[in-house]
Amino acid sequence: MKDLRRYLALKYIQYLVLSSSNTVSTVLGLLGSVYTLITLQSARVSSKSTAVFISSLAKADLLVFLGLVLEVCVWSFGAGACSMAAVVRSLLTANAHISGVLLSCVALEAYLITFFPAESRLLRTVRNARVTSWLVWTLVAAECGLFLADDALRAGGAPVPTHGPWALLALLPVAVALLRSLSYLLGILLRIFNVYIYYKIFFSISNR
Repeated sequence: MKDLRRYLALKYIQYLVLSSSNTVSTVLGLLGSVYTLITLQSARVSSKSTAVFISSLAKADLLVFLGLVLEVCVWSFGAGACSMAAVVRSLLTANAHISGVLLSCVALEAYLITFFPAESRLLRTVRNARVTSWLVWTLVAAECGLFLADDALRAGGAPVPTHGPWALLALLPVAVALLRSLSYLLGILLRIFNVYIYYKIFFSISNR
């Protein structure tokens, strides 16, 4: 459990403290995720909702690894650089958003365990954690799908139809701009939320 706590601390620093990722934090995060996935297979680690969130968090780094592989392919072959760059950006965005939300789920669970252990027992189940993780992945995948569609529309340069069902594409840039603003605002709120949660937990434990 100490190793898992260190991994969570690393991820909090990587996604909720640092303003942007760097090579050192990315490499440490990937190595930590590999080690964590191996650790979670151990019989000594009980199957709890927190373990489900941590496992999903570690798997999100597969998106970073895939993005690095695509970058190497583009650098080596130089084909489809623009389209691949958009895909890499979407993978990194998905990783950051999934990780930020899942870390907040872990923080919320820690808050419930500290202050409402008995009342929240029915909520803190493995099934609910799996459903929540699946929902987070699905929503972020839809978000990045919209980003990729907008990038493809801009790169194509073709005029957008003004009649028929395809006329809805004219609203795509507006929807994507609003979604980016919402994602940015949500990121700030999640940072504030996590700081508040651990502030409450820390002083509650100190008083005890």
